Amino acid sequence: MLIPKKNRREVYKYLFKEGVLQAEKDFNLPKHPELESVPNLQVIKLMQSFKSQELVTERFAWRHYYWFLTDKGIDYLREYLNLPDEIVPATLKKSTRPLERGPPRAERPSGPRRFGGEAGVEGGAGRDGYRGAGRGFGGDKAGAPGAFTPQFGGGRGGGAPPS
Repeated sequence: MLIPKKNRREVYKYLFKEGVLQAEKDFNLPKHPELESVPNLQVIKLMQSFKSQELVTERFAWRHYYWFLTDKGIDYLREYLNLPDEIVPATLKKSTRPLERGPPRAERPSGPRRFGGEAGVEGGAGRDGYRGAGRGFGGDKAGAPGAFTPQFGGGRGGGAPPS
């Protein structure tokens, strides 16, 4: 595809400055969202060419392309745009602001566990304690009462007693 040098240069400058580029998979979009004067199709085709030369890596998710500049791509763009070695993409710059961290977490209490004693001990946090053993909930885990005898009709269903 023939792409004007002005558009090609603008895409290359943006890619080098940011280190990443994204585009929606819409070939009919008249303008790229970040590059106002470049059609979306030209951006996609330029990055497709870069991908085949292994100058970028490509990810595709939810109808959007994401391209990440590789080291080989940085060298190529630096040479194409006549940039010195000191200028690097934004993805390679170290952040000057300190990392934002949330408030310090409170220490865990050193007392007994929430459900009582040791895990696995009756009344503790183990499985037996959870199932109610020794708490008056039928800790013997007996089955149905002795008088319970289920009867099945053995028929075609329907719920009515046999006639």
